[in-house]
Amino acid sequence: MELEKGVQRWIVDISIWNPSPHHFNHAISLLPHHEQASITRFVKFEDRKRALVSRLLQYALVHQVMGIPFDEIIIKRTPEGKPFLVCDSDELGFPNFNFNVSHHGDYVAIASEPVCLVGVDIVTHSVPVNEPADKFVQSFSSYFSDLEWRSICNAGSSDEMLRVFYRYWCLKEAFVKAVGSGVGHRLDDVEFHHTSWENISVKVCGKELKDWRFWLLDLSNNHSVAIARGHPRSAISSYMKTLKQIGFKEEHETGLNLPNPRFTFLTVDDLVRSWGGGVSRQLDVL
Repeated sequence: MELEKGVQRWIVDISIWNPSPHHFNHAISLLPHHEQASITRFVKFEDRKRALVSRLLQYALVHQVMGIPFDEIIIKRTPEGKPFLVCDSDELGFPNFNFNVSHHGDYVAIASEPVCLVGVDIVTHSVPVNEPADKFVQSFSSYFSDLEWRSICNAGSSDEMLRVFYRYWCLKEAFVKAVGSGVGHRLDDVEFHHTSWENISVKVCGKELKDWRFWLLDLSNNHSVAIARGHPRSAISSYMKTLKQIGFKEEHETGLNLPNPRFTFLTVDDLVRSWGGGVSRQLDVL
């Protein structure tokens, strides 16, 4: 199986999905019972929508890429909340198949990798209500390095300051989600460098991680999405236990330099139909 098949980028715009109670219940009924409970625990319907689409993306992607029947897919979570697939991915052709999901604002996205760690994060460039932008950003200053903070403060207008703030935040979240630490990681220790948001690199505690790649894209309606891809040895211990291979070199070099595909835009109906055959409809790509 070609490694490129394990590199997937899917995204759903949930702002255009307004299901009836019947359609929502049908979609949720496709999932295992424990996943249904993790969705219905949310009070707000918008939160339920995001949680449902996140789960649908995970199962549909695993089914299409790995060829595992839906009723045999087992997805668990680490103590930190990162989902992982329980299977022998090496026998299926991928040394370290893993995926990550993110949802914020109008979008829900998933990214997968066959060898390297992957993290994805979406952020809405929300404008603070009844609070100046600089005061809002100031409350998060402890999460940024001195270099990043100067870049934010020197961005120019309030809108540009927020844009730079959210871009850094998106990249940081993608990285810590890739390694499996999530909110438990000191974000100010993770410092990003870039050239006009291209050629992005990261330093952790002052040391550059040369075996990582990053991509940052702007979505419509003031959203950004970041992708992180890196060496499995960077994973925290609880997540590392879910991986099949850690110390390989040649496969990692191949995986690290695989093309980063554009996001495929899907609808919830596309995902629901996949339970009957496969995700066949591909809309616009980003």
